[in-house]
Amino acid sequence: MKLNLEEIKKTIRRDFKEAKEFFLEEERIDQLGHMGRLKSWFFTFIWLFKGMYLKLTPVRRILLIISLIMIFLSISATIGETNVRIDSNFKILGGLILLFILMLELKDKLLARDELVAGRSVQEALLPDKSPEIPGWDVWLYSKPANDVGGDLIDYIRVSKNRFGLTLGDVSGKGLPAALFMAKLQSTLRALVNEFDTISDLANKINEIFHRDTVPKNFASLIYLIITSNSTKIEMLNAGHIPPLILRGNKIVFTEKGDRALGISAGVEYSTRKYGLQREDLLVIYSDGVTEAQNESGEFFGQNRLEQCVKELSNLTTVEAGPIIVEEVQRFTGEAPQHDDLSIILIKKK
Repeated sequence: MKLNLEEIKKTIRRDFKEAKEFFLEEERIDQLGHMGRLKSWFFTFIWLFKGMYLKLTPVRRILLIISLIMIFLSISATIGETNVRIDSNFKILGGLILLFILMLELKDKLLARDELVAGRSVQEALLPDKSPEIPGWDVWLYSKPANDVGGDLIDYIRVSKNRFGLTLGDVSGKGLPAALFMAKLQSTLRALVNEFDTISDLANKINEIFHRDTVPKNFASLIYLIITSNSTKIEMLNAGHIPPLILRGNKIVFTEKGDRALGISAGVEYSTRKYGLQREDLLVIYSDGVTEAQNESGEFFGQNRLEQCVKELSNLTTVEAGPIIVEEVQRFTGEAPQHDDLSIILIKKK
C-alpha cells in the first residue's frame, strides 16, 4: 500500500485530533480554541503530556521521568590538576528506557486488543442472519460497531410457529462495558420471551431486572416487535428509542414516541402499539449511530438526510435498500472515524 504525502498529513491530523479527544477534557479543548496559535501549541503539549503521564502506572511514571532526565542531562567533570576530563552522556540509556516503556504500553494494548477481538467474534456468532425468512415479510438486519465490540443489540427470535420477534437495542456507553450490558439484555430477553403473553409485560419484567441489577446511569433503549406470518399487523414496544419511520409510497409516517428507557427507574408500565403495514410499506428502525454520524467538520448526518434517503427506497427490496442507507451515511462521514454503533432493521410487507 502506497501512501502519498497528503495521505500521511491527513492521517497525522486525524491521529492528533483523536489523541486530543482521548487525553483532554472538553473544557481543556474549549480553552485551546480561545488561545493564540503559539500559546495553544504550548498548552496542548503540556496538557497532552500530563494526560498521558497520569494514565501510566506509578512505576512507569517514575521510569518516564528518569528517562527524560537522562535524555536532557549530560555531566562533565575535571579531575585534579592534570585536567583529566570525564564526560557522561546518558541520552542513549534514557532513550532505551523510554523505548522500554513504549514496549510495555504496546504489550498491554495488544493483549487488550486480542481480548476485544475474541469478544467481537462472540458477538458476531450471536448475530442473526441478515435476511431471516418470515412468510409474507421482507426483512433485513444490519449492525456495525464503532469499536471492536459494540453496545447495539440486533436480534431475531422465533417466538412460536407463526410469530417472530425482532429487536434493536442501544445500550448507554461504548466499548466493552456497553457490550457486556448488551449481552445481558440479549440473554434476559431471550430467556423471558416465552414467559409472558404480552410484550408490554415482558418489558415491565426486563426493566425491573435491569433497574435492580445494573450500575447507576446504565440504561438501554429498545425496540422490540412481533410480526406474524402472512399478516399485516405489527406489535411494537418502544422503550426510550428513536421512533421508527414508515415509508408509505413517497411519504414518511412517524410512529409514536416510546416509553422510558429500560433500567432508569422502577415501576414503569410499558405499552404496546399496533401498526398495520400495507403492501410495499417499509418500516425503518435505526439507532442514533445513523442520525448522529459525524463528518470531518463535526456535522451530524441528521434526521432530514435520513428521511430524504428513505424516500428513494420505495420500489426496492430490503436487501437492496439497506446498503443504500449505509453507503449514504459512509459517504457523508468520509474519512471521519465512526463515533457510535450503527444498526438498522428494515421490514417490508410483501
